[in-house]
Amino acid sequence: MSDREEFLSWVRSELVAAERAQFDGDDGPRRAIWTTEPPLSVLGAFRNAVSRGELVEAFESLAASFSDCTAYALDLISYDVDGDMAYTVGYERISASLDGSPRTFTLRSTQVYRREVDGWRVVHRHADAIT
Repeated sequence: MSDREEFLSWVRSELVAAERAQFDGDDGPRRAIWTTEPPLSVLGAFRNAVSRGELVEAFESLAASFSDCTAYALDLISYDVDGDMAYTVGYERISASLDGSPRTFTLRSTQVYRREVDGWRVVHRHADAIT
């Protein structure tokens, strides 16, 4: 399996499962796929973070706001792997409850990944809502 195929398999399994869990109120899987080593950054649709502590706080806050995820899909526009770095660009289509109210929305997201000793880890995320 090529690096690109292996990375795409990880994205379609672990990453998608972690994102769906986040929008269902469980931030544990999402925190697990993020690096624990700096640098890391989030320019999020809801919160920003530039340290592991800020990242955990942001993910916990988001998880407390979301529940009842009925759909999550990542529609990739582009992705690539170059050595131990990779990126994805795409649309995240989500149906979940936000503060108890059902919502369907789409995020544009760009993420950067680093291959670490224990596998691929997210190191940067930029996402914004499409209005």
